[in-house]
Amino acid sequence: MSTRKIFLLVVLVAGIGAFFAFDLGRFLSLDYLKLSQAAFADLYAQHPWQVAAAYFAIYVTATALSLPGAAIITLAGGAIFGLLWGTVIVSFASTIGATLAFLVSRFILRSTVESRFGQRLAEINRGVEKDGAFYLFTLRLIPVVPFFLINLLMGLTRMKAFTFYWVSQIGMLAGTLVYVNAGTQLARLDSLQGILSPALLGSFVLLGIFPLIARRIVEAVQKRKVYARWRGVRPRTFDRNLVVIGAGAGGLVTAYIAAAVKAKVTLVEAHKMGGDCLNYGCVPSKALIKSAKLAHQMRHGANYGLNDTAPTFNFKAVMQRIHDVIRAIEPHDSIERYNGLGVEVLQGYAKLVNPWTVEIALNGGGTQRLTARSIVIAAGARPFVPPLPGLDDVGYVTSDTLWDEFAKLDEVPRRLVVLGGGPIGSELAQSFARLGSQVTQVEMAPRIMIREDEEVSALAKASLEADGVVVLTGHRALRCERVDGQKVLVVEHGGTEKRIAFDQLLCAVGRSARLTGYGLEELGIPTQRTVETNEYLQTLYPNIYAAGDVAGPYQFTHVAAHQAWYAAVNALFGDFKMFKADYSVIPWATFIDPEVARVGLNEQEAKEKGIPYEVTTYGIDDLDRAIADSEAHGFVKVLTVPGKDRILGVTIVGTHAGDLLAEYVLAMKHGLGLNKILGTIHTYPTLAEANKYAAGEWKRAHVPQRLLAWVQKFHDWRRG
Repeated sequence: MSTRKIFLLVVLVAGIGAFFAFDLGRFLSLDYLKLSQAAFADLYAQHPWQVAAAYFAIYVTATALSLPGAAIITLAGGAIFGLLWGTVIVSFASTIGATLAFLVSRFILRSTVESRFGQRLAEINRGVEKDGAFYLFTLRLIPVVPFFLINLLMGLTRMKAFTFYWVSQIGMLAGTLVYVNAGTQLARLDSLQGILSPALLGSFVLLGIFPLIARRIVEAVQKRKVYARWRGVRPRTFDRNLVVIGAGAGGLVTAYIAAAVKAKVTLVEAHKMGGDCLNYGCVPSKALIKSAKLAHQMRHGANYGLNDTAPTFNFKAVMQRIHDVIRAIEPHDSIERYNGLGVEVLQGYAKLVNPWTVEIALNGGGTQRLTARSIVIAAGARPFVPPLPGLDDVGYVTSDTLWDEFAKLDEVPRRLVVLGGGPIGSELAQSFARLGSQVTQVEMAPRIMIREDEEVSALAKASLEADGVVVLTGHRALRCERVDGQKVLVVEHGGTEKRIAFDQLLCAVGRSARLTGYGLEELGIPTQRTVETNEYLQTLYPNIYAAGDVAGPYQFTHVAAHQAWYAAVNALFGDFKMFKADYSVIPWATFIDPEVARVGLNEQEAKEKGIPYEVTTYGIDDLDRAIADSEAHGFVKVLTVPGKDRILGVTIVGTHAGDLLAEYVLAMKHGLGLNKILGTIHTYPTLAEANKYAAGEWKRAHVPQRLLAWVQKFHDWRRG
């Protein structure tokens, strides 16, 4: 704590201490005020300006120090100065004092609170930024809420001091008027309860509720404005409660929830049920990774006491297995299953005609129009293809098209160039290298997997290179050419051009949301990289929602399913209760070998955000099960609040890291610290013990050494 903070804290403590030490509270009683009313009146008649200034200073000081007795001081203002001047003086004095308390709380406490509760406070600050003035105004209207507590708590947020001042000035005016008026009738008051009668309290409560009602009115006016161009178009009745566009993870879960609560729901999909994850992403890539890992283990049989064996395989059979895996999972997402669940599934291209109507160009021919109270857009994303000169001429595949295109090949691509060093590019580069391709991975950034900590990126690069991948970081792709019948990628590094010959080129530089063809432009729904939504996943039109990759901010299947719950519930029951989408604990994994899995903050993000943290690391090379499995590499890295066991984030590098991460996701979601993980019995020998041992490392680093010294003396004494 800085010297200035310590000085101010000492002054505050001294002031509050003096108040209680000299029993100054005896002057802030109703009886004392009534007995002294005449004397105060005489003093005011003789020295009006001096009395007003002294009263103003006392009120500001008492409020700034959050001392008890503000109600009595306010009554005194009415008794001494009358209704008009009493209201004016008290209004400004109380607001200035409240603002000083607000600033003191901010100066002394906010940095400490932010360091401990940074993520939670960030969520509150986002709400304050949007609706803080409204909620402060509502609280100020209800005097049963302690005003001093409001001052101190608001000081911990990012609300601007000027906003706090003027909202408090207006919000406290009604209560100030009531108390000052009561002060003018001081002789008739027997107790403070006489001021806050049940009827008056009820009036205040109604006054407090009024802004909520006003907000509803404002929202209704805003809706009317948004829907103004569609006046007269809104149907009197609707064909469906909900229409969902897109049958990927977001759309499937949305439709499932709607059907489960007996809503009438139609799901529209133009291509394949299951979306990108089942058909092009998660499922086929993990099937490929498994085959590639087995080939790798055969080559390194000596690690398991066996002979190293060069795997022999038919590449067509490998690709066929991938398609067999897709077909085995397809029934989970099939039309038949969803029809059985109560979802009407239509195959075709959906387009919004107006905020309540969807026109579907059916795959079988013809069109169908459906009206719905609510619509959810879950159109997903597609691979981003960079505008690289010559790319179309040489040909390329993406993470979507390679499964069908490579299935036509008799052999694994001999020379494969992978554009992109993110999770998708890294997974596929390693897998094809393990199957025998000469893989060159090109990444423009200074390292692959740029969102991870530097040592994680370095470990990932080393792992890929160990499998034969040539990893070129800091290389910018310039163009593609055909030279003497060969396909060539031209890259630039350090001002020098370099040529890379290849047989196949895989674009894996990211994915972009599907934003066109759904009528968003015609309806004027704002889009940038994704469909713009609020925290409830509503678009410009409150009855139209977006979920999954098309909405962002994360492009993960599990996040799409997570958002789907909010989209479905808000769309169906939003008139009664709305739920803000919660992104506080989002896990993800990259399934290279060893896997990289993460939840919450890593060191890179914590530094960028200025969040204090401690690091605890446990090396998996020390784990019995990992040693037995010849998988003894990687680590568990946990970020915690300094001096506390509360988890800020976890990164795991190692075999089955994605599975091991679940324990930390649960802990963070429910506020469990490392001590709870340490106290949980983990089966021996399992990889999950790594989580317990990481918690043990934290515990050892926080052992109370002074206490242990005394314990040692105790044991020495016991031995005589």
